[in-house]
Order: sequence, then structure tokens, then C-alpha cells
Amino acid sequence: MAFNSEKASARRLLGALEDGTLGVADTFYLVEDADPTLVYFIFTWLRAWYPASHPAADAVLGRLGALCSRYPKAARMAKAGQADALVAWFEEAHGYRDFRATEFIDLVVEKLEG
Repeated sequence: MAFNSEKASARRLLGALEDGTLGVADTFYLVEDADPTLVYFIFTWLRAWYPASHPAADAVLGRLGALCSRYPKAARMAKAGQADALVAWFEEAHGYRDFRATEFIDLVVEKLEG
């Protein structure tokens, strides 16, 4: 499996936001080391998988909101990543809810690094 390290880092970032495995400061360090396009993908995937009707939405989106409030650079990175051509390709061809977390990370990291 190619790009194992990058995939592990992306999964760790997703897990930090989804499961609260890290505090806000440690999560920001992961964001800061990530590609802005990956940050956009992860933030958008979380919003798609955790709509307001989801029982875990308050916790997951609360962590995302706390991250972006405390570290505005995280939101700016995601905004910058949105402009990547890979995002347009993905959003035209797929839906964020089409992929579970592991499949999603595998796909976007392979495309970003490939």
C-alpha cells in the first residue's frame, strides 16, 4: 500500500476531530502539517457525515468549530484547499457520503500524492 505514512497522518487528523482523540492544540499541529486540500477534504467529509440530525454531530462539529475558532489558520487552510482542481474532480464524480472514513482517506491521499 503506497503512501502509508501520509494515510496514517490523515487518519489521525480525522480521528482527532471525529473521536476527540486529541486536544485542540495537538489537532492543530496535525492540520498545520497537512496539505490544505486534505484539510478541506477532511472538514467537508465530517460535515457531510455528521449533519445536525446525527447524534454525534454536536460533539464532532463542536470540535471542528473549536479548532477553527482557536486557530483561524485551520479554516484558512481549508478555504485555500477548496480551490484545488482535485476537489472539483472529486465533487463532480463523487459524494462525500459515498465513502467510509478509511476508503475516503485512501482515495484522497492517493490522488494528492500520486
